[in-house]
Amino acid sequence: MALMGDTSVWSLALRRDGSVENLEVQALRAALVGGEDVVSTGLVLHELLRGSLPERTRNAITAAFELLTLVEPSREDYVGAADLSNTCRAAGVQLATVDSLIAQLCIAHDLVLLTTDADFRHASRHIPLRVWSS
Repeated sequence: MALMGDTSVWSLALRRDGSVENLEVQALRAALVGGEDVVSTGLVLHELLRGSLPERTRNAITAAFELLTLVEPSREDYVGAADLSNTCRAAGVQLATVDSLIAQLCIAHDLVLLTTDADFRHASRHIPLRVWSS
């Protein structure tokens, strides 16, 4: 089972104090240590690097992501992401643009999404997104 962690999980996993120990972060760390396939996308990397970060934090984030395969959206993925957003909206669920692209990449590449964002769980009731659960 290949995993993709979204920004919510990575930001918790990369906290300096390491104090956050939720199940998704534990699953991400176990997958990384256990040699499971963990991929990401430049969208998540971009979200993590936004804003004013100390150089040490920026370097830690970029170093962590150098070890991962990055899955990037194609033209078809952008169209698919829009379709996912429209399907969710018709069901009364809002899925942000970046989130719909992450969902599309997970669906297209048969990835399970690690997230603490409830929007993805709500969306997965209406689209074929697999969200990790303990």
